[in-house]
Amino acid sequence: MKREETERLASLSRQELKQLEAKEKTMFQIALDWIIMVLPIICGVIAILEYKMIPDKITNNNPNTYVGALGVFIGIYFLYFMVAVIKKMRGNLQTIEKLRFKAPLMAVLFLLLAGYDYLTVKTGILTQPFIPCMNAILNIAWEDKTYLIECTLHTLRLLFLGYFIGVAAGLVTGIVCGYSEKVRYWINPIIKFLGPIPTPTWIPIIMVVFTSLFKGAVFIIALGSWFAVTVASMTGISNVDKSYFEAAKTLGANERQLVFRVAIPYAMPSILQGCTQAMSSACVAITVAEMMGVKAGLGWYMNWAKSWAAYDKMFAALFVICIIFTVVTKGLDIIKRRLLRWQNGVVK
Repeated sequence: MKREETERLASLSRQELKQLEAKEKTMFQIALDWIIMVLPIICGVIAILEYKMIPDKITNNNPNTYVGALGVFIGIYFLYFMVAVIKKMRGNLQTIEKLRFKAPLMAVLFLLLAGYDYLTVKTGILTQPFIPCMNAILNIAWEDKTYLIECTLHTLRLLFLGYFIGVAAGLVTGIVCGYSEKVRYWINPIIKFLGPIPTPTWIPIIMVVFTSLFKGAVFIIALGSWFAVTVASMTGISNVDKSYFEAAKTLGANERQLVFRVAIPYAMPSILQGCTQAMSSACVAITVAEMMGVKAGLGWYMNWAKSWAAYDKMFAALFVICIIFTVVTKGLDIIKRRLLRWQNGVVK
């Protein structure tokens, strides 16, 4: 029996072990958890009531757009809440734990929207039209959706082209420099020299060197991504325990196998962290690159809207940029967890 029990415990995941080790909650803690998980719905209703019941101080065309958006967000959260409850009844606690963790943030988000609405359309404390209300931003985003979609596609094209070029070059440079001390001796000074240079510094050089602004923008994004991935990969490869290489050589591994079967798998957490940092660098660089003079993209759209004093369009583009970068970063996190699932997988 003891052996069977030991084998059963050894096959449990970290999440299952965490549930076994967790202390049983009191009735007060259970009630508090349910209140916190319902709180975003309450705060969403408060945001709607604030918008509908307090009279507008400034002109607010098509006022129901904002209410519809709030209703959609509340509905999505409610569906997620119901799915979490159903899974909990079936014994799966992971979804409801995530919901419990995110619920306070969602509640505060609804309250912030209510506060922003009060400071703009209800009181005009935030200067109009320089800081438009959410309803105006949603309306103009819908009216100008065709142009926004076109600019978004251009931004994504530029972002991923520069990002993947930079990541590919960074992986090669970082792995080679991390594995070979001779190569690192010659390349490391170049990395230290080029890496810390701020992105805007390259703009005058790009204007002269590159034949098109699009190629120059790709270069700026790729350079920032290259530096982040190179440093992370080089650090990860350099920190591989030498005993792993010696053990692999004893088993007959050649140089190629030492790199691809020992060094890279060991350094994978550092490499993926570098890829995430590279995306952050690319997101910063693309805004600068698109304001440099390219003829499309969300950064160009913001600059164009600003020149025409169309501040609602400028804020609409800003929100689209935030959504895109959030989704892309979240996608990279999912890929990272997938590739590193052994870190949180089955304990053996």
